[in-house]
Amino acid sequence: MTPADDGPARRRVVIVGAGFAGIGCARELAGTDVDVTLIDRNNYHQFLPLLYQVATAQIASDDVGTPLRNQFRHDENVEVVQAEVVAVDPATRTVTTADGATYTGDFLVLATGARANFYRTPGADEHALPLYSLTDAERLRARIIEVFDAADRDPGLIDQGALTFVVVGGGATGVETAGGIADFVNRVAPEEYHDLHVHEARIHLVDHGHALLAPFSDKAHEYAAKVLQRDGVRLHLGTGVQEVTPTCVRLEGGTTLPSRCVIWAGGVQAGDLASRIALPRGRGGRVLAGHDLSVEGYPRVFVIGDVAGVESPEGGLYPQLGSVALQQGQWTAKNIRSDLAGQPRQAFHYHDKGIMAMIGRGAAVAEMGAKRHELHGAIAFSSWLGVHAWLMSGVRTRVDAFISWGWDYFSGNRSPGLIAHDSAQTVDWSQPAEIPVPRTPTPDSVPAS
Repeated sequence: MTPADDGPARRRVVIVGAGFAGIGCARELAGTDVDVTLIDRNNYHQFLPLLYQVATAQIASDDVGTPLRNQFRHDENVEVVQAEVVAVDPATRTVTTADGATYTGDFLVLATGARANFYRTPGADEHALPLYSLTDAERLRARIIEVFDAADRDPGLIDQGALTFVVVGGGATGVETAGGIADFVNRVAPEEYHDLHVHEARIHLVDHGHALLAPFSDKAHEYAAKVLQRDGVRLHLGTGVQEVTPTCVRLEGGTTLPSRCVIWAGGVQAGDLASRIALPRGRGGRVLAGHDLSVEGYPRVFVIGDVAGVESPEGGLYPQLGSVALQQGQWTAKNIRSDLAGQPRQAFHYHDKGIMAMIGRGAAVAEMGAKRHELHGAIAFSSWLGVHAWLMSGVRTRVDAFISWGWDYFSGNRSPGLIAHDSAQTVDWSQPAEIPVPRTPTPDSVPAS
């Protein structure tokens, strides 16, 4: 008697990275007749567009970090593995984790994301604070609170750059972060630090380009600059950073900005793992992929999201945006299913729904649809809230975020977020600033007329 035929073995898809691209692919394959192994160094998905709000205490960390296992708790064919992948063999579609475990799939999807690109700026990788992960956001929030606490204890530290913040990069991350810090300085700090002259705080935004939010229209450039300057942000456009030290930022042209909190939002490059994979790479270390999102010579290895270099129909590579990554993940899953069904793959086509950026409380810019219909101000702000809430994972996360946004908008009280930080000191105040911050008269020191 022969054993019963159990049918063909189920195919397995191994996905490395649980950002927008990896999550998009896994969700599309959930509930299908393939087994999925989703591997990430964290046990949560990070909602990157809102990291700056975590950093400026507008929302809590768990509003942007959604547990992965919870997202796939009803999907028996999706296995979540928390591990750091340290090696990839594209020929066998096998990945090796730091603990020595290996995972092999019939298909391998690399969605390992990006990291900060410091462009070899001296001191930047050591002294600047990037904002490309939840850990980065929590570290920046702790630093902001640390320097305010230090200045509150010793106002003399203001001369040493304690309340001077330098944001490097005039793209969406830089503009949103500068606006978030300005909102914190103007609305929150006066309530939290009653005896501190917070009007002496300085916020600088530095960018090589001559306009903020380069992908947007000229009108949006002007609006963003106007709002930031209204809120006290000083713009240094058309100039770059020459060096970052523990006490200051040196700009091209000789300007020195004393600061103990430098935020790097100057661009991204492919993550460390990409450099260790024997695959062709392009600008920013991105792994090159074809129009079907697979790698030449390795038809069952897909590269998607910020780590991927995929040429768009307009020329150049697709931008490293969450919307691009999400759609590439979904598209890859569909191409895998087409392969298994014996059908031809389809070349990736990005459905551009528009771009948007928050600038400050009640202020945003949005360009919606293929024709880029422009929205500015309160209506763009409302659109931004709705779109980002919809993209967030899980009903509870959306509700929590809306409560946080509403509470922040109407009350300005962020105390619950402020106390959730590491109390360890990270600034060496024994190192004096090379050029003290120019002081402005305080209300108590202005002579009577």
